[in-house]
Amino acid sequence: MSLLSGDPLTQLAFSVYENKGVFALLLGSGISRAAEIPTGWEITLDLVRRVAVAGGVEDQSDWAQWYRDEEGEEPNYSALLEELAASPEERRSILHSYIEPTEEDREEGRKIPTAAHHAIADLVQAGYVKVIVTTNFDRLLENALREKGVEPTVVASVDALNGAEPIAHTACYILKLHGDYKDARILNTDEELGDYPPEYVSLLDRIFDDYGLIVTGWSGEWDHALRAALMATPNRRYPMFWAARGEPGEGARELISQRGARVISVNDADGFFTGIRERVTTLAQTHRQNPLSIELLANSTKRYLARPEYRIQLDELISGETQNLLEKLDIARFPNHGSVNAQEFQSRVSRYEALSEPLARMAGVLGRWGDGSELSAVQDIIRALWVNAEKERSGSVLWINLRSYPAILVFTAYGLGLVRSQRWDILHKLFSTLATFEHGEPSRFVDFMFLWSWAGGEKDYWRMIDGLNDRKTPLSDHLLTLFTDWGESYIGVTPDFEYLFEYYEVLGSLTYLETTPMDHFDEVLAQPGRNNHVWTPVGRSGWHSSVRNRILQGIQSGETQAGLLEAGYANGDEAFLQKSIANYERIAGKMVF
Repeated sequence: MSLLSGDPLTQLAFSVYENKGVFALLLGSGISRAAEIPTGWEITLDLVRRVAVAGGVEDQSDWAQWYRDEEGEEPNYSALLEELAASPEERRSILHSYIEPTEEDREEGRKIPTAAHHAIADLVQAGYVKVIVTTNFDRLLENALREKGVEPTVVASVDALNGAEPIAHTACYILKLHGDYKDARILNTDEELGDYPPEYVSLLDRIFDDYGLIVTGWSGEWDHALRAALMATPNRRYPMFWAARGEPGEGARELISQRGARVISVNDADGFFTGIRERVTTLAQTHRQNPLSIELLANSTKRYLARPEYRIQLDELISGETQNLLEKLDIARFPNHGSVNAQEFQSRVSRYEALSEPLARMAGVLGRWGDGSELSAVQDIIRALWVNAEKERSGSVLWINLRSYPAILVFTAYGLGLVRSQRWDILHKLFSTLATFEHGEPSRFVDFMFLWSWAGGEKDYWRMIDGLNDRKTPLSDHLLTLFTDWGESYIGVTPDFEYLFEYYEVLGSLTYLETTPMDHFDEVLAQPGRNNHVWTPVGRSGWHSSVRNRILQGIQSGETQAGLLEAGYANGDEAFLQKSIANYERIAGKMVF
């Protein structure tokens, strides 16, 4: 069964997202229901009531039935309006009272743009929707668009059509088929709605042929000219979706069948359009760059690394991708203010990862196949990402701290590549890289961006990720899952990626301890009780004893130990290394999982 087969709204959101600007909206009176602007049927019944009460009839519980009993036919909006008002000006005046909000309406939230109107305006502003066809007279949609800074091209008459910009040159094109309630040329009666002007017919043919269609709030039972225009358009190059409350009527079913439309059951227009907007926004925020283009960047990095004469091209490739990432990490996309909750945290983490993946994979390639000359470039990348994250320090502490997550990802990717190639000296230099930021003392990378030493690595934060709520090392566990996927670009075939990942973390934990004076080590390790260790950030291997034991045994083997000490680990002192390992094991022994 298809993953999306049970969620047609998500299917529609994918279509809107993947086909930006391809879908037009066809909106009927149901779109404004939540604004308490009455539908045509509701206006019809109110007109019946007003006429009857004026003639001395007592109030009825069912004015539709009263009308049927009196007249022997169904209440007809067009016939009533034509009987009450002979001229278009009079009809406009009658409709004005149903649509124009009073001061009381505004105070109580009536006859103003609804959640659906605002959601549509967001989709327009983001470029997902450009063309809107509506049978409504009101201006709620125009008002919502202008609140978003979008000035629509509004066509509400043939005169306006003849003087309007072409659709292709507008940010938003609104065709108000029945006119505007402030214009006397509105179309109301059956006679007026029986046929559209040739200019409208031609325009509708183009729209229905060139665009996919999302129909909402329109019954499909009336508006004979609109029905005819839909039936007459043979081309179905893009799909049609029909949002319906309950079972579609006979007229709608005919159109749905003829056009091959997909029906989506909805409760109301507000929920429908806000649902589309939220899903499209999520897709945009978490969308990974095309995997093929990411692999192309990784492969280009490999190719340039292999040939010294390509040093300039490699530098330009790395600089370009770094600049590209920095531009996408601006404060407008990741504001420091806003509510803190699990959903938003997961969304931001996913967005940071999607944006950082190309550069992180490239850094991993540099770690795996570099010769050491690339270290300064990676250090500069990490510093640039960190400085960018530190530019704005006001707002939520969580969102401020999380801004440096892209630097953590590049740091980790490069480090894992170094472990894979066993370039212990470069890894130690990476951990020990000094950075001095505004108003701060020089600090090593390992002191402020490794596991829990990173301010954004707080366990309670990362337990908000689905599936990590009860983990002892949620950040470490999440990074393992992430780099199991990303590492395919540069780790290659390895019998145990988990072992490699935890090896990287153990070496980082041991490096963190190198600033501890030897006499302090001796003093702390000699103490009884639970605090008889020097703190260092410890990852998964703290509780993952089977892997930890293998790693620590390997580190203490003759050849590996000699190589690590020569690279600078444990300050090059075997006794310090043994104390660091003993300290690590004490911390691990207290990590009950």
